[in-house]
Order: sequence, then structure tokens, then C-alpha cells
Amino acid sequence: MIEWNEIKSPVILFDGVCNLCCGSVQFIIKRDKKKQFRFASLQSKFGKNVLYQFELNENNMNSFILIEDGKLFTRSTAALKVAKQLSGAWKMMYVFILVPAFIRNYMYSVIANKRYKWFGKKEECWLPTENMKNLFLG
Repeated sequence: MIEWNEIKSPVILFDGVCNLCCGSVQFIIKRDKKKQFRFASLQSKFGKNVLYQFELNENNMNSFILIEDGKLFTRSTAALKVAKQLSGAWKMMYVFILVPAFIRNYMYSVIANKRYKWFGKKEECWLPTENMKNLFLG
């Protein structure tokens, strides 16, 4: 199994049954012109291994996680760091990093806690298309 610290690309972990999360991954893939990001669901073996190694609660799947340069970023900080690397005007979203994290993460948590109600939930993890599979980790 591939270890997170063996991967040179930034890795995004997401809730694989959340419609909002899966939509966000597809959004990122379309705007990641350099194809720099790799992805794994939090429910995958890779995702569970990362959660274990960083001592994060496996039962709390409310966070979008970015691993970059050996560091783990969660919630709004992870989302803003990803936006900064996307093509187009999305880079400008990074200005919100100036907002204190407790405010950003409060807003993030409101959406994360209602995401299934507002956007729905799949019975099984979303699977990438054939042309996306090389961007995903097991």
C-alpha cells in the first residue's frame, strides 16, 4: 500500500459518500490544469491509514483534508490552500486566509454538518471515471 509520505503530489482526502464533497473533487479536477492533486476518500484504505497516522478520529468525516509537503491541513485552511492552486479567478479566494481560522472554520462547520441534508448522500463511495483513475489513491 502506498504511504502518504511517499507521494510527492498534494493529496486531498474527502468524504466519498457526500454529494457536495464528490462534486468538489470533480470541480477541483476540472480546474487543476497542472494535474498536481491526488485524491482519496476518507473511507478508503489509504484515507483510513492517513487518519490513523495523524491520529484523527475515523468516525469524524466532517473535514476536507489536504496533505502537502508533509503537513496536514483541514477544513477551511485546506480548501483555501487548494483554491490558491486552481486555474482562473479561484486563486483569489485565498485572500480569505486573512480571516481568523475560528471564523472560517465556524462557517465551514455549518456547511459540513448540514451537507447530507442539503446536498444528499450516496449509499456507496463515488467512483472516478476511467480517465480520472490515475489521480486517485486506494
